Amino acid sequence: MNIPIILQLETAFSQLESRLESIISEYQKNDEFIIIPNFLPETVIEIMKKEAFNLNANIHRSFIPKHKKGGSVSRNTIYDKTDIFKQLYESENFREILGKITNEKLKICPKNDQHGCALYYYNEEGDFIGYHFDTSYYIGNRYTLLIGIVDESSCYLEYELFHKSQYSKIIRDRTKIDPGSLVLFNGDKLRHRITPAKKDELRIVLTLEYVSNTAMNPFLKFVSNMKDSIAYFGFKNVFQTRKR
Repeated sequence: MNIPIILQLETAFSQLESRLESIISEYQKNDEFIIIPNFLPETVIEIMKKEAFNLNANIHRSFIPKHKKGGSVSRNTIYDKTDIFKQLYESENFREILGKITNEKLKICPKNDQHGCALYYYNEEGDFIGYHFDTSYYIGNRYTLLIGIVDESSCYLEYELFHKSQYSKIIRDRTKIDPGSLVLFNGDKLRHRITPAKKDELRIVLTLEYVSNTAMNPFLKFVSNMKDSIAYFGFKNVFQTRKR
C-alpha cells in the first residue's frame, strides 16, 4: 500500500515534534546549529531523488575561483517541474515546528528569492563551496535547512561553531549529510564549507531558507540578486517572473 506523500511528511513532522525538548536544548547548546539524522524516511527520499534526477537538464553550473564550483536548480524551476519540495517547504506545520526550535515566528522567503527552495548538485570532480556564512540580507534572521538527497561522495560539511561568540572558543567539526538527514542553523552564525568532490562522485542536497522578517533593503536586494545570478542560478532564473 502506497502512503500519500503528504501523510509521510506529516508523520516525519510528528516524530520531530515529539523530540522537541532535546532538539531545542542541542540547538541552543551549539549556538543555533543542529544535525538531526533520519528526519525523512527512505520512501520520501527515493521520490525526492527521482525528482532531483529529473531536473538534471535544468542544472545551472557556475565556477568562481576559490569560492565555489557546482550545479544549482532554482526555486522557480523546482516549483514549475516538481511538487514534493514545495510541499515540504511551504508546510505550515513544519514551519511552526522549526519556529519552536529557533524561537522565531518563521516565514518562507518571498517568491523571487531563488535560495528559498533550491537543489545543489556536486556531480563533477572538484565541485565545492568555500568557507562562508549564509548571510541574511533580510532585516531579520535567516535560517538554513539542509536535507541530504543523495550522497555517493567523499564530501563533508565542515563548520565552525561559536565563530562570532565573545564567550566561547571556536569549535571546528565536520559531518556527512546522509540521505534523509536534516541540518538546521542560523546562517549568520555558522561559518561552513563543502569539501571538494572527487571523480565520479555525486552529492545532491536540498536547501530551504526561512526568515524572521521578509523585508529587505532595496540595495541589499539588488546585491543578493546579483550574487545569486553569478554564483548560483544564472540571470534568467533569478530575474524571470513566474507565470504561475
